[in-house]
Amino acid sequence: MDLRSEVKGMAKKAKEVSHLLAHLSTDAKNRVLIEMAEALEKNQTFLIEENRKDLAAGEKAGLSSSMIDRLRITPGVIQGMAKGLREISSLPDPVGEIVRMWRRPNGLTVGRMRIPLGVIGIIYESRPNVTADAAGLCLKSGNAILLRGGSEAFHSNLAIVRLLQEALNRVGIPEEVVQIFSRTEREAIQEMLQLEEEIDLIIPRGGEALIRFVATHSKIPVIKHYKGVCHIFVDETADLEMAVKVCLNAKVQRPGVCNAMETLLVHEKIARDFLPKVGKALQQEGVELRGCPETQRILSGVKEAKEEDWYEEYLDLILSIRVVKGIDEALKHIATYGSFHTEAILTSDYKNAQKFLREANSSCVLVNASTRFNDGFELGLGAEMGISTSKLHAFGPMGLEELTTTKFIVYGDGQVRG
Repeated sequence: MDLRSEVKGMAKKAKEVSHLLAHLSTDAKNRVLIEMAEALEKNQTFLIEENRKDLAAGEKAGLSSSMIDRLRITPGVIQGMAKGLREISSLPDPVGEIVRMWRRPNGLTVGRMRIPLGVIGIIYESRPNVTADAAGLCLKSGNAILLRGGSEAFHSNLAIVRLLQEALNRVGIPEEVVQIFSRTEREAIQEMLQLEEEIDLIIPRGGEALIRFVATHSKIPVIKHYKGVCHIFVDETADLEMAVKVCLNAKVQRPGVCNAMETLLVHEKIARDFLPKVGKALQQEGVELRGCPETQRILSGVKEAKEEDWYEEYLDLILSIRVVKGIDEALKHIATYGSFHTEAILTSDYKNAQKFLREANSSCVLVNASTRFNDGFELGLGAEMGISTSKLHAFGPMGLEELTTTKFIVYGDGQVRG
């Protein structure tokens, strides 16, 4: 079968089973989610062995350390996937939920009901855990899913989908609910992006180049997330000990992910007290610091931050630092260089906290907490399909509700329009 026919055939099967899935009971969906979690746990050795094939190929191909980190499957990663599936099973089913009802003067009762989107295509790189997270979220929200993972995670993704499909079969749900392309040609993506009759939404997860390619070539609506240039602003009233701990976590705990801090903004009134503390802690963890002239005057061993550094998503142990006059300058910097992803303020001033929450125009804004919490699992969504940095039709981590839309429902007792 030629590539075009194969891609279209898979999409057509997904469309067919999406109608069945849209009306599947909550109990049935939860039962298969638990079955999927158990399948991953019971086949840990199989998953790790398949993942080793991808790791070996990735190292031979010279993948970056951050890419290898995202690619690796460990017992902890498997437990995380299983935990995510169980968490999704415990969440309320959004399908059929009545969002609100209101009564019109003519006696009609009007409401909005949540319904699945239909068929969702996921195009993603590296992280095999996305395979399980995306399948679980789509299943619970009543959507069929077409997965196109990166060639670097080929064996890992196929192994996970095989286990998920076996779980579907055991519960009596068609395995076409979760499908993955077993061909790695880039042309498969291009063919997939033309199927506007079969696929309702495309969600790309990966580097900026991939997402821009998908957005440019797709006839299907696309949820975009170009990059995560995340900021922390340390206000003059911040608890400095807490601030060091939070900043260290935001940068170092996992630097190769989109919610890691890339730029630190520090109020000028505390810069001379705070920068030596946080700078020492960061440098001890191997972080390369790039700073504005004032930062360089206060700290030794800091490289000059160029204009392009303020736009950069390093995904590495590199951090840009700027000393600012106050919250307004911090917000102006974020508005200029930010990517609508994640911002945090560390402060003891209630008014500044509220101002930052209102005016920082990103998908998640935190007060006195690490940027690493902008994550579907951490925010109680069970898992996420990705973090949208565009405002249509979702903004921030995409959980179950973000994978549905609403239709109008109307109750009448014989009304006719005059």
